[in-house]
Amino acid sequence: MDWTEKYRPTTLSEVRGNDKARDAFAKWGRTWDDHRKAVILHGSPGIGKTSAAHALANDMGWETVELNASDKRTGDVIERFAGRAAMNATLAGAAEKTGDEATDRQQNRQLVVLDEADNIHGNYDRGGASAITKLVKQSEQPIVLIANEFYDMSRGLRKACQDIEFRDVSARSIVPVLRDICRREGVEYDSDALQRIAEENGGDLRGAVNDLQAAAEGNEKVTVESVVTGSRDRSMGIFAFLDAVLKEQEPRDALQSSYAVDETPDDLTKWIEGNITKVYEGEELARAYEFLANADRWLGRVRATQNYSYWRYAGDNLAAGVAASRDGTKGGWTRFGRPQFWPSSDKTADYVARKIAEQSGVSMDTARRDVIPFLATMTHHCKPRELTVAMAAAYELEAKHVSFVTGSGESTNKVESIVEDAQALRDEAMEEHSGSAFEGAVPSDEEDSQHEDESEPSADVGAGDDVDDIDDAEAAVADADGGTVEDETETDDDQSGLSDFF
Repeated sequence: MDWTEKYRPTTLSEVRGNDKARDAFAKWGRTWDDHRKAVILHGSPGIGKTSAAHALANDMGWETVELNASDKRTGDVIERFAGRAAMNATLAGAAEKTGDEATDRQQNRQLVVLDEADNIHGNYDRGGASAITKLVKQSEQPIVLIANEFYDMSRGLRKACQDIEFRDVSARSIVPVLRDICRREGVEYDSDALQRIAEENGGDLRGAVNDLQAAAEGNEKVTVESVVTGSRDRSMGIFAFLDAVLKEQEPRDALQSSYAVDETPDDLTKWIEGNITKVYEGEELARAYEFLANADRWLGRVRATQNYSYWRYAGDNLAAGVAASRDGTKGGWTRFGRPQFWPSSDKTADYVARKIAEQSGVSMDTARRDVIPFLATMTHHCKPRELTVAMAAAYELEAKHVSFVTGSGESTNKVESIVEDAQALRDEAMEEHSGSAFEGAVPSDEEDSQHEDESEPSADVGAGDDVDDIDDAEAAVADADGGTVEDETETDDDQSGLSDFF
């Protein structure tokens, strides 16, 4: 089991290394009825912000509702999920009445925790930032916003909340935590080994606990040597993890690799789901999806119960299960990418999502989560070519955008030729929409006599035909799909749904 979850603080008194912030947070909770303000806990990853929020809820006897703000970024979704909880004045299943009105009111609270609140980025998130700002001002329940970067949040949101900074945890505070875990796990240790783990993690308590678990794995005693050989492989980023699970390692080793990456099982599931079709196919893919579905069920239980021990079973499925689905190892290089719905400042991803949102009338969140993965599957490695050209024309994509969606190299001749053909398709569409307005144009000094001879001026062609360039691209997509815009019922079954997204 993941030690970071097994030994997650259950009360604020167990939160280490941020005594001042911890005390201020406890005071915020005790006096919430007096000020009724939301609070922002901000600081580096891995220093205990989310753990402190759940610990406070335990101390206060509050239920919790947790939402990752970067995954649910449209205003309507935030209002539906977080707003429903925040506006509840009383909650079913709350503590029994004590007879003390103030105490009963405190116990009938529900703590709304919005993680990654600094990944809300205003206009492109279709009201997400303004929805949260409105929420914290009107809430009937206490709200905690978790953020790594305080100043990445809007000024209006920052002003509406109290803020508490969590600082990096010092090595001096990390060592006692590691020592206590060793005692509770029955693991012997050298003091120098624990000190080395604490110093190497530079204030990241969660990372230090992960390193301790890695060093203790298969060893009777945690020594400096076992720390050197057993610590998380810091050269293994998320892409190396994807290689390990999807292409190289046996199930047991893949599970160990999942411990070596500083990502939650929830996030790892998204990374694998977003890249698995680049490696697996056929029966392998079907088996792997079964394991991912199982992982998602366990993650659902975590969200429903706030029991993070279930993360272990999600990890078993997403790492060992997906690796076991593979028929042997796979060679070659694969261009992995961040999940399409992943909150990102990447300009290429944002451009594609924004174009889809504008043309299709959906939110950027929907474009990232639903539309782009669909397009990526349908145009994988630019096949079929006609469909890829139509997609590039419909959304005005350049080479880097086509490369992002299809997984093909940006500088390849294939991608460049697709972009050229897409531009030609857009030019053709523009020419067709113009009708004959510019055909056979005459010099200006002949215009009067020309108009006298014509019963209807050719300029009238454009009067009722203000059609966006996208329309012909849609028609081209539908043609590539096996039909036309007017006759969608005759499209090829394999691609019949694609034109709907355009």
